[in-house]
Amino acid sequence: MSGSAELSGADENYLLSALPDEEYKHLIPCLEPVTFALGQVVYDSGGHLDYIYFPTTSVVSLLYTMEDGTTAEMGLTGNDGVVGIALFLGGETTPNRAVVQIAGRALRMKARVVKEEFARGGPFQRLLLRYTQALITQISQTAVCNRLHSVEKRLCRWLLLSHDRVRSDELSMTQEFISDMLGGRRESVTVAAGRLQDAGLIHYARGHIKILHRKGLEAMACECYQIVRDEFDRLLGSASRW
Repeated sequence: MSGSAELSGADENYLLSALPDEEYKHLIPCLEPVTFALGQVVYDSGGHLDYIYFPTTSVVSLLYTMEDGTTAEMGLTGNDGVVGIALFLGGETTPNRAVVQIAGRALRMKARVVKEEFARGGPFQRLLLRYTQALITQISQTAVCNRLHSVEKRLCRWLLLSHDRVRSDELSMTQEFISDMLGGRRESVTVAAGRLQDAGLIHYARGHIKILHRKGLEAMACECYQIVRDEFDRLLGSASRW
């Protein structure tokens, strides 16, 4: 198991690689590599959490679903963090669902091990708590952004956050999936993506987005993106290698 985890790139998750060497080596045998497909449900609303996940090349969206079936993303996690914070915070279950936004790999750790390691205190506990604070900032800022900013600016923010967590300028996802993430209509997303393409910032084809001009996206995005990034940098330091 240890060798498999290392081969799958445990050091590609910035939280794990930010741990002191001794702590990192202690956790390696507890990590199991998994592969996520696009749209795969990592955990569902109210479901029992058996693992936490440290994405390495995948990105996972935290979604809230209303009674009428509409959804909106409140946060996302990639190689910057961990999925399943309710486990070490004592909640056991969570009202949101986690869905794979970008397919790829992750490392998982059993619930029992997570609780034991967290209870030990030390660097692992401190890093998870700092990440949780940073994630709360992202969720709070997303709520404000969805209420106050245009679909175009929200799309820029979302593309930048996604781009930060992958090692490629190309993102594979459907228009319907993007609209679910942003909590908007597909038509609105189409118009917003068309404007970004006309401005030379992205190339958009069915199920595929390529980032052409990142600086231009940053200039067009609202302040929410930079607030979230700055808070991650402040709290996580070397763990936030964007």
